[in-house]
Amino acid sequence: MSAILVTGANRGIGLELVRQYSADGWQVHACCRNPAAATELQRLAEGGAGNVLVHRLEVTDDAQISDLARQLQGQPIDILFNNAGVYGQSDAWFGNASRAAWLDALNVNTISPMKVMEALVDNVAASELRIMATLSSKMGSMADNRSGGSYVYRSTKAALNAVMVSAAHDLKPRGITAVVLHPGWVRTDMGGPNGEISVAESVTAMRQILSRVGPDDAGSFYEIDGSIIPW
Repeated sequence: MSAILVTGANRGIGLELVRQYSADGWQVHACCRNPAAATELQRLAEGGAGNVLVHRLEVTDDAQISDLARQLQGQPIDILFNNAGVYGQSDAWFGNASRAAWLDALNVNTISPMKVMEALVDNVAASELRIMATLSSKMGSMADNRSGGSYVYRSTKAALNAVMVSAAHDLKPRGITAVVLHPGWVRTDMGGPNGEISVAESVTAMRQILSRVGPDDAGSFYEIDGSIIPW
């Protein structure tokens, strides 16, 4: 049975990843900060075929990351999907960005995916597919930035992209393919009600991309339609 681990699995894109992969018979390790409050996620776990396992994980807590790694020691993970993230300060325009809010968002969006990958690299290396996928955003593309603003979110995602490119190079010798995904403008709490696509459409498209990536694609930054986004 193929296995996927998803962070931020209690709502939105993370929850839909759990729903779709579990429906296809994958073993799903669904991670969230507060499992007791993750009603929809628990419903999926209880109503499935026992292939959804819910784990407590605050991605900024190194002790919890280490504990998760111990729980999963020796278990192959075909896809590690770093989904957890925050928008951060919504009014981070020039002259108004909060240092504290910026650092908080950097911790969640940039540093935490790296620490999760470091902790679970052996699990991914032991799998058949050996994919590390991280949810970024087109707003992290400097080439695509035509409007300015959003300093906190843009910079944390641009830094995340740099992390993933380095990881793609460093992990190639272990047969691991590290890629970055833009989910599209999705109707979620973060994307808002005017998003262009539904959560289900976004996840379906990203799954199609992941189903065909291989070692030669390491370090790629994918648009939702499968095209490559410029850095």
